[in-house]
This record gives sequence, structure tokens and C-alpha cells, in this order.
Amino acid sequence: MFERPGGGERALLVHLRLKRLGENQLDDSEFEFKDRQREFEELCLSAGCEIVESVTSSRNSPDPKSYMGKGKVEEVRHLVAMHRIELVIFNHQLSPVQERNLESLLECRVLDRTGLILDIFAQRARSFEGKLQVELAQLKHLSTRLVRGWTHLERQKGGIGLRGPGETQLETDRRLIGHRIKKLGKRLEKVSGQREQGRRSRTRAETPTVALVGYTNAGKSTLFNHLTSDDVYVADQLFATLDPTLRRLDLHGGSHVVLADTVGFVRDLPHDLVAAFRSTLSETRDADLLLHVVDAARDDREECIHQVNEVLGNIEAGENPVLMVYNKCDLLEREPAVDRDEQGKPLRVWLSAQNGQGVDLLLDALTEIFRDQRHRGWVLLEPHEAALRARLYESKVVLDESTDDLGKILIHLSINERDLESVGLKDRFSHEKNGVLLQEAI
Repeated sequence: MFERPGGGERALLVHLRLKRLGENQLDDSEFEFKDRQREFEELCLSAGCEIVESVTSSRNSPDPKSYMGKGKVEEVRHLVAMHRIELVIFNHQLSPVQERNLESLLECRVLDRTGLILDIFAQRARSFEGKLQVELAQLKHLSTRLVRGWTHLERQKGGIGLRGPGETQLETDRRLIGHRIKKLGKRLEKVSGQREQGRRSRTRAETPTVALVGYTNAGKSTLFNHLTSDDVYVADQLFATLDPTLRRLDLHGGSHVVLADTVGFVRDLPHDLVAAFRSTLSETRDADLLLHVVDAARDDREECIHQVNEVLGNIEAGENPVLMVYNKCDLLEREPAVDRDEQGKPLRVWLSAQNGQGVDLLLDALTEIFRDQRHRGWVLLEPHEAALRARLYESKVVLDESTDDLGKILIHLSINERDLESVGLKDRFSHEKNGVLLQEAI
């Protein structure tokens, strides 16, 4: 049994290509494989690794014991000893057993893709909420890695009075982690309540929210700084921005919105991380409009768009209105422009956040979108429509209400087009109070 080092930055990277089930074809093309490998290297560099060696291979399916075959394990073991490697990182999700077996065979620390991303998030977290969310995700991931994690302490197992110190240590760790997870969950609920209170205040003030979303390193924070004249941290690295930032954005004509800069997405984002950051990502879920920022210069930009849409669906934001923003158009030698749909509405904006070209076009598009998006008006509900009334209150769109002698409820709303359609009141909504009463009488 080797002593696991407390740290280590000299890393060997492992990336395997797997064949599709039932087919003699690899799961991705040569281009996709190279692109995934490049992104994996960027993740490792973002974590502070010194990449010493990289190993690639192809397999029909992962080995249940060590993910890769015996020959490849022996090759990696030789490279680890020759280059004094301190850390082996897999661009795959390893099971607890696979990770433990690999550490025993290679005699060095082994990390999978999930653990790598969690480590990067731990380095980037700055706010109190962000640190809580990262710790919660790390503990949930660690709780699955406790099995046989203390074999060097074991003496005997099984039966009353025969439990060895190793098994006792496992039980203690599992219990402590469980208590900590519950404590973090309660703290995050409290912080989430405070965030929800802020959203209610913005709703009462009729201030729309626009959330910047997109693949990591697409230029969201650079665009955010241009739009708000802020100084959010920007760097050419993955996950440079972790904690969400909210700022007021003044549009043309005197109106304004709240702009939210959120964490970037990446392929195979760990589920525990998505779950832990659900309260932060609720700024995205509850936004009136999503600005989907795309790195237009990337060859795999369509794949990046697909990955972002997949995460948006996981956090229940897949149905939100979206304005596509194709950033870095200067690298394509393309002029800034606004593409429109058949109705003439803005569909996508081409710009360069780095030099500011096309940012005014984006502001024009936002002004156009929000000019008449939120409406004030009245609806008249029957006494048996109490559930619909409760739903309107849950959506926080009710300004006032009054009830007549027959129990009918006249509700004054401030509501956007999307919510009006979702509750099925578009045909009954009127901008004039007397118009609703007259329509009901007819």
C-alpha cells in the first residue's frame, strides 16, 4: 500500500476512444476526438497541472476493473515511474472501484474528469454561496469514494465485536460527510431564499432579467464588461468566471434590464455540480431572455451549442426565449450584423466583445425585444378558478385584485407574453379595466 501524496502537479493524461455498442465504429470522429483531447488539456491547465505525458488508446468497452486494458496500465505505470508522475488524470468518469484499483496499480494519485472539474470550481469559487455549492458537490462525489478507502487500517471484519478499525473509520467518515451535506443543504436553502427575494423585488419593479449563457471561454464575461462597464475577471481559460454577477444594463430609450453573468458550461458537466449550482443557475432558469454567447471561431461551435442546450434543459430553462450572440466574428473577418427571422424579429447578433464591434447592435436588438414585452392589464376570473389565481400569485405578476358580490375576481397584472400564454389567459387579457368588464358582460 502506497502513501497517497497530499498534492502534485506533474500529470499524465489518459484519453480513450470507445467503440459504439454493436458496431465496429469509434464513438467520435478523428476531429471530435482531437477537439475533446484539446479541451481536456485546457481543463488540466486551468487546474494548474504541468502536463508531462499524454496517453491515448481505443477499446471496445471500458474494463470494469481499471477502465483500460492490462497492457495500457503497464505502459502508464512505466511512464509514471520514468517521469516521476504525481497525478494521472482520466478524461472519463471512473467508478470508485476503478479509481482505487488504478491507484494501487500505478502507485500514484488518480483523478477522473468529474474530480478535475470539481477541483477547478473549488479554485474559482469566491462568494460564500459559490464555496458552499462547490463543497456540497465535492462531498457528494467523495461519499462514493469511501469504499475500501481505509484498507490499510483494517484488521477484522464482520460480526458484533469483530469490526476492525478500518470499518469503524469508514462508518465515521460516512456519518460525518452525511451530517456536513445536510448542513450545507440547509445553508444553501437560506441563501437561495435570499436570492429569490431579490428576484421578487425585480419582478415588482417590472425589471426584466437577461442571463448570459454559453460554453465556457466563449467570451461571456468580456461581453458583460463591455455592456455594463464593469470589471468582471476575464482570462483565456476554462471556468474563469464561477460566481454569478448581476448588473443594471441601460437600453436605448431610457429602459433598463438586469444582466446576469453565469458560469460557463462544458461537455459532460458533473451531475452533482449541476445539482449543487441549481440555485445559482436559477438566475438563468427565471430569466426573461437568454443571451446564448457562441464562440463563432470554433470549428465545433454547433456541438458547443448542443451541449449548452442540454444543460439548459436539465435546469428547466430549455423553453426560455433565446437570442443567439455569435462572438469573435473579427476572427472570421465578418462584419457585425443582426440576423432576423421571417417576422423581422432579432434572431442572432454577430459581434466582437474583445474590441466592442457590434455591441451597439446587440443593445438595439435588446431594446427592440423588451420594448413591448411586458404588459399591464386586467383579467376577470370566475369563483371556481382559484387554482389559476394561485398560479398567478406564484408567478409574482399580480399587482392588485378586487372581488365583486358574485365572487368574481378582477386581477390587475404586470405580465410578459410568455407567462400570459403559459397560464392560458391571452384571449381574456385586456389593457383596459372597463374593457374586461364589458367583454365579460357581452
